[in-house]
Amino acid sequence: MDIIGTLRDLALESGFAAFFFTDGGWKNIIMILIAFVLLYLGIVKKFEPLLLCGIAFGCLLSNLSYFVGLGDNALYHPELWEAFLDEASPYYHSYGHIMSNAGLLDFFYIGVKAGIYPSLIFMGVGAMTDFGPLLANPKSLLLGAAAQLGVFIAFFGAVLLGFTGPEAASIGIIGGADGPTAIYLTTKLAPQLLGPIAIAAYSYMALIPLIQPPIMKLFTTEKMRKVKMEQAREVSKTEKIVFPIVVSTFVILLLPSTAPLVGCLMLGNLFRECGVTDRLSDTAQNALMNIVTIFLATSVGATMVAQNFLNVSTIKIILLGLCAFAISTVGGLLGGVVMYKTSGGRINPLIGSAGVSAVPMAARVSQDVGRKYNKTNFLLMHAMGPNVAGVIGSAIAAGFLLSVFG
Repeated sequence: MDIIGTLRDLALESGFAAFFFTDGGWKNIIMILIAFVLLYLGIVKKFEPLLLCGIAFGCLLSNLSYFVGLGDNALYHPELWEAFLDEASPYYHSYGHIMSNAGLLDFFYIGVKAGIYPSLIFMGVGAMTDFGPLLANPKSLLLGAAAQLGVFIAFFGAVLLGFTGPEAASIGIIGGADGPTAIYLTTKLAPQLLGPIAIAAYSYMALIPLIQPPIMKLFTTEKMRKVKMEQAREVSKTEKIVFPIVVSTFVILLLPSTAPLVGCLMLGNLFRECGVTDRLSDTAQNALMNIVTIFLATSVGATMVAQNFLNVSTIKIILLGLCAFAISTVGGLLGGVVMYKTSGGRINPLIGSAGVSAVPMAARVSQDVGRKYNKTNFLLMHAMGPNVAGVIGSAIAAGFLLSVFG
């Protein structure tokens, strides 16, 4: 028995050897290091840890398995989905080919590609969201709409940088600061960009406390930031029950492509408010939300294989995403300044920055900045109005872009 030869063969067939002897294996080493950095940011720095940890580990698994000689045992196969989406391929829309050759993460990815996970996440968000502040001050809808400015500015910027219309729409939606919406739209229009867009969207959501305050100070005066707002009126239970039904009916009839996101968002909110489905509301907020988050994060992370992620387009997406988010914050603030002036100085424009969809982090930032300039200021509930309006606004923006480019 040739022990030396056997050991040599084992060494050459190992994944460690494949990194150096497989063409492009060095790229996967870089992606594995990126996964380690993302895990550090999620665990140590607590940047959106519930999603970032799963995304990072999905990235780690796909780059460990696919390019290191594991063949059919690989967890994720990008070429299966390319064949599945290519009309010229004999496997176009062939579920049989996917099922017979797929790895674990390929099966997870079906929920992303079909738009199931983002919609279920929206159901959980709806069950956790109190739309009372929005109903108490319906003008907050205007701030949520103004905060979508970055979506469309970034869209045109992406077109100028050479991205196609569907790709530019997927990049622009980062400005809505809503991870599930960004994932949903990207899987429909530009699935090859899912990894970098998801990372950009969730990274900027996590960095809201760092990104927004300087912009808030730049576009408002100290006098504006000191404005103390009056307590909002109390919203009745009937209003809260009727709201999700009316919004679903109106928005879905206006933009049918928003039905999965808006429908699930409002269904979850109806579970919360109707008073007879407490068990369903609890499940949507906790068990279902947690399970779907695991599947969503790991399958999105799996798309971050080296061949898709390490390119110039990724850098452009990261920069455009930052611009989109910053411009959306500016749009909300400018809307707040307009309301400040038209109300005779009774509305604090800081609540406009909460018009982005990151609930409730953006509203908390408005509260924190306001308290720095006026210790008696309590803007949180006022900021929650634009904040939840931003959730609806980002879904409508995504539905509009999907109607145009889908």
